[in-house]
Amino acid sequence: MIAKAARSEADAVCIDLEDAVAASAKEESRGALIEALGRLDFGHRTRIVRVNALDTMWTYRDVVDVVEGAGRYVDEIMLPKARGAFDVQFLDQLLSQVEARAGVTHRIGIEAQIETASGFVELREIAASSPRLEALVFGMGDYAASMRMPLASIGADDAHDAAYPGHRWHAVMHGIVAAARARGLRCVDGPFANYRDDEALARACRLSRALGFDGKQCIHPGQLDTVNAAFTPTADEVAWAHRVVETYERAVSEGRGAVGSDGIMIDAANLRMAQTTLRATGAPHRRQEEGER
Repeated sequence: MIAKAARSEADAVCIDLEDAVAASAKEESRGALIEALGRLDFGHRTRIVRVNALDTMWTYRDVVDVVEGAGRYVDEIMLPKARGAFDVQFLDQLLSQVEARAGVTHRIGIEAQIETASGFVELREIAASSPRLEALVFGMGDYAASMRMPLASIGADDAHDAAYPGHRWHAVMHGIVAAARARGLRCVDGPFANYRDDEALARACRLSRALGFDGKQCIHPGQLDTVNAAFTPTADEVAWAHRVVETYERAVSEGRGAVGSDGIMIDAANLRMAQTTLRATGAPHRRQEEGER
């Protein structure tokens, strides 16, 4: 499965030492992971290792063994069930020591999964906890368990969603996006368990994108096309963004601050929205690049 992931169209590959590995196989799984990282060609893909949560007995050995054995191939460590800033800071300090001991010359980043009640409550503190932190990731399954929210299938709507007059996950998902944006981090929605239901997956992706998430985790290569399509701006959206940028820049050159286009007022806020769309296409506009420097 790791070899298949390394050949896929994914932007990042996360090799799991946590929920995907039985307790009896935790120790030996590290060796298989180290071998895969050293032997397989992952190309441009970001290489992530998800270690076990800090409330278990496996985390420190996960970090020590993996970084000492294959640290030069690891881009990020994913920390599940981050409960507060102290969890991320502990991992940060442990990584600093192991990197120095193993001679790893690049700084390994951290992705923190928000999937507990305490993680939700401490979102702002987690987002500001470490310069290593690169992303916040929503984990619906464990979050539901922590909050005692009934859940039939991870990522999918069920009878409990139908019973609630709103979106049950809005608070935590909106909070993750806001905390990430405030600190310049990526924010990633969690997986959709039913990998055979493309239509339901597409609906979940559209909701995540509407909330501002950058992308979504996939548990099967068959989900990649649906997820990539959902988070890639459409041709109409890109064309709109180019029109907004061009119209606004023309107005500025003529000494006007707000103008109309297609019956809609365009001002600096519209420009920023358009630049966000263009940035998602991988072809940033000149003015956007100047603003980011």
